[in-house]
Amino acid sequence: MKDKKSWQSGGLIRRYKRFLADVALADGSELTIHCPNTGSMRECLAPGERVWFSHSDSKTRKYPNTWEVATTPAGDLAGINTGRANHLVREAIDSGLISELTGYKTVKAEVKYGAENSRIDFLLSGDRPDCYVEVKNVTLMEGQGQGYFPDAVSSRGSKHLRELAAMVDAGARAVLVFCVQHTGIERVAAAGHIDPAYSEAFYDAIARGVEVLAYGAKIDPGNSEIALTHALEVQLKP
Repeated sequence: MKDKKSWQSGGLIRRYKRFLADVALADGSELTIHCPNTGSMRECLAPGERVWFSHSDSKTRKYPNTWEVATTPAGDLAGINTGRANHLVREAIDSGLISELTGYKTVKAEVKYGAENSRIDFLLSGDRPDCYVEVKNVTLMEGQGQGYFPDAVSSRGSKHLRELAAMVDAGARAVLVFCVQHTGIERVAAAGHIDPAYSEAFYDAIARGVEVLAYGAKIDPGNSEIALTHALEVQLKP
């Protein structure tokens, strides 16, 4: 994923009202940008750290600039725009990087499914059982290389795990893909210390046959580019 327009940068002042952030620019002015992340963004909100944001020419947007990348206190880069995660995973599927998801004839996005009225991020079909793929963006690192999901209580995340497990029960394949937009994370685990219900649903889904993958990203904000590049370890037991 590479934007045609160059991203701009500044120093983070604060995030507030969930979807807004103020940034200090090099000329001393301040700019309010859109924050496309509903999570807590733990370890991504240090005041003064450098951030990068994209610009939209849309005339209907009140805030035309969108926060893309944060710098953590440890100096790592984190892609906080959760809307990018599906695009990154789709690129990785199409290129064959995610070898576990190759060999399907069609890939459909945002397909309705499940007893709890969900939408699956990708439905892969072909000469084999359908494969339901749910994507989650990971930006929380606590400790050396240790990534966690979620970074806040997520009842929606637990629902998606139940839906995936039900698809396996029905004879399909179901895969949870952690899109790790954080240059310091080496492995990913369920954040039981943040959301015990999600952790319980995570390990139950694994026990019922849901597969879990994690792929890390190269983040190059100077070139307005992020791409998944390598597989990461997933901790499949509590």
